[in-house]
Amino acid sequence: MTKHDTRLATRAGPRHIRGVHATVAEQTSVAETEGIRVRVRSHYLSERSSPRNDHYVFAYTVTISNESQRTAQLRTRHWIIVDGRGVVEEVRGDGVVGEQPRLSPGQSFEYTSGCVLTTPIGTMRGSYRMWRDDGSYFDATIAPFSLALPVSHRAGGNEAN
Repeated sequence: MTKHDTRLATRAGPRHIRGVHATVAEQTSVAETEGIRVRVRSHYLSERSSPRNDHYVFAYTVTISNESQRTAQLRTRHWIIVDGRGVVEEVRGDGVVGEQPRLSPGQSFEYTSGCVLTTPIGTMRGSYRMWRDDGSYFDATIAPFSLALPVSHRAGGNEAN
């Protein structure tokens, strides 16, 4: 079972979450759809996790860049989260971190959010529904990326709680 944890949401990014860089296992994905590039980096947060209780917390930072010549606005999100047992959870909602960013050509928007799994590995993928000024819309792909406990934590002895 997975749980999307919006309490981790912050526009500041993971570099401002205390202790993250000491325990980072970064996974990255990039996709581009109709000139909208979506880049995601995920990190394991050992200080917020409790492996003994099957509680694994991951942060992911998303950068959405408008490489097209037309303005686009992110209206909705759709995430597909799969844990290490193959259990699937879909998350849908308006905007991201309480916003529906409007991106002019050349602009980017970055935010950080989080996900809690009951397994030390998993994946996420999905899409953002983007609207153009002329009323047309498309789904910008979020390529699959891994949520994974760092190898150093799997070896034992480095568990947070």
